Amino acid sequence: MTTQKQLLDRLNNRSARVSIIGLGYVGLPLAVEFAEAGFTVVGLDVAADKVASINRGESYILDIPSERVLPLVKSGKLCATTSYDDLRDIDTVSICVPTPLNDIKEPDMSYVINAVESISKIIHDGLLIVLESTAYPGAAEETILPRINHDSFKVGENVFVAFSPERIDPGNPRYHLRNTPKVIGGVTPACTEVTVALYRAAVDTIVPVSSPKTAEMVKLMENTFRSVNIGLANEMAIMCDMLGVDVWEVIKAATSKPFGYMPFYPGPGVGGHCIPVDPLYLSWKMKTLHYNSRYIQLASEMNAYMPLYVMDKITNALNDDGKAVRGSKVLVLGVAYKRDIDDVRESPALDVLKLLHEKGAVLSYHDPFVARLRLEDGSVMENTPYSDDLISGVDCVVITTDHSQFDYQKLVDHAQLVVDTRHVIESRKGKARVVLL
Repeated sequence: MTTQKQLLDRLNNRSARVSIIGLGYVGLPLAVEFAEAGFTVVGLDVAADKVASINRGESYILDIPSERVLPLVKSGKLCATTSYDDLRDIDTVSICVPTPLNDIKEPDMSYVINAVESISKIIHDGLLIVLESTAYPGAAEETILPRINHDSFKVGENVFVAFSPERIDPGNPRYHLRNTPKVIGGVTPACTEVTVALYRAAVDTIVPVSSPKTAEMVKLMENTFRSVNIGLANEMAIMCDMLGVDVWEVIKAATSKPFGYMPFYPGPGVGGHCIPVDPLYLSWKMKTLHYNSRYIQLASEMNAYMPLYVMDKITNALNDDGKAVRGSKVLVLGVAYKRDIDDVRESPALDVLKLLHEKGAVLSYHDPFVARLRLEDGSVMENTPYSDDLISGVDCVVITTDHSQFDYQKLVDHAQLVVDTRHVIESRKGKARVVLL
């Protein structure tokens, strides 16, 4: 019996041991889904507190309640570790580690490389390695294959490698890991077949493609599409403002067209790991091929400009009240990068806070999901409890994240000035003067 057939049998009868490297917003949901499908799952993370939390049966991810984790831990289907030695007898590895940009906006693949080098020390016949971390086209093959290229291992025969981009959307009540189609591209057809056998246990719809590079490009296409269209919506908001037109009315009316249009909305910027970062991976890769990705660069510049545009709105609104930014009390409402989650990665609210701090504003923030916030200069801000006195006691409230928990009617009833970057005040009437994006 071939190595591939043996691994397929173990995957199909759920006797295979599965591992996930990186237990964050992507890795933990994947580990739980695999364990609920019947696999024995070992999760690895460098953060000892996350590992301890999982081994107690406690989740730290909002989308994954502890009620799903605890039974899996108690049954022995799920455990966590900080040591690669505990992965020596596993059959599959899914790598879900961060792939940020460095200070000069180039891909930082160090987390992936460290994971692959650690795996290479415990590699054995029949091991499947899947990269889920978003990167540039060619990254999976370039980072994995040279590091497992031993004389006794041949990819597609006794070891298997694939790329399958994560599509986790934190806080999405409709789409989650199981009902979001999964794209899979193996280095060889055998690699794809084995990877499909693994993931079809956790995901309802599998979409095989011809190669890892194709799968990588799929992910980058998705998020570049979003980045470019959000950038267009942001520029339309600026142009409408200059023309004295309500951009939200424009978008609503345009959405009535039943074909050839889909709505995107302006805001204070873009956040999260995907939209601000992924298109720049593709842009960087194309620069190595002497091609300038103009749409990507323009959209990135437009989206990065929006916190400055919000700052202008705040400055002008305070000026209209006879106040300078310096010394004014400003409350930033919502610091997560999007509604009803606790993730602040690349959040435009952080840029707004930084700009306000530089201008001398007396700052506070409220976010029910974010207890404390570490700023760029290393200082820490604590969440300010929400109250009518808090709202009425500041010179300006800036809505940067539209959490559903916020009482916006109470806000306009008690605030003096509200700068609404998310269009949540709409036609509410109250004491506050409201300035829209």
